[in-house]
Amino acid sequence: MLKGIFSPDNPVFRFFIKLGYCWWLNILWLVTSIPIITIGASTTALIYSAMKLQNDEGHPTGNFFRSFKENFRQSTIIWLIYLVAGALLALAAVYWNQVPDAGGFIFHGAAFALILLYVISFSYVFAIQSKFVNSVKDTIHYSFILPFRNLKETILILITLGAVVYLNVTTIFMVNFWTMNLGIGLMAYLFGVFYANVFKRYIPEDDEEEEVEGTFG
Repeated sequence: MLKGIFSPDNPVFRFFIKLGYCWWLNILWLVTSIPIITIGASTTALIYSAMKLQNDEGHPTGNFFRSFKENFRQSTIIWLIYLVAGALLALAAVYWNQVPDAGGFIFHGAAFALILLYVISFSYVFAIQSKFVNSVKDTIHYSFILPFRNLKETILILITLGAVVYLNVTTIFMVNFWTMNLGIGLMAYLFGVFYANVFKRYIPEDDEEEEVEGTFG
């Protein structure tokens, strides 16, 4: 009986194994994100490892550090670009929100629209970096194209992100605790399902297992 419970083919056993791997990837992401400047590389590695985990390809630790190393330079550049852009958009939204006239209302609305576009692009850019070989410019460019070509997955990603952010801002400390200790890894795994569905539409079957050059038409 015990042999059956701990069999690799047992779905319950496989669930807890993958849950443990998600927790471990969460820890790896936290540790490698501590320097702040490395968040881009750690996020790319997290998504790459989560997508590999879906099909039990390789080992999560090896997959994580392989991607972290290979994508470090470009992921860091992308992260710094988005960090600066996000800060500027936030400042613009705060500034125009304090301007009481019609012009302030219009520009605040424009800033909000740009922030939404920024979030959509940000939710895809490191996933694209983890799977496709392109320049930084092209990777960012495609992060604005793919979300609108795959609206179902994009909406599911945004709803999940919105729910997690809302719960962490408005509820008790335990939600923050579980998000930081497991939730990020689980989100990466869930998002990996969405990204895999999107990417397979653009990757030849023979190239699905490796990073490929992406043009997306």
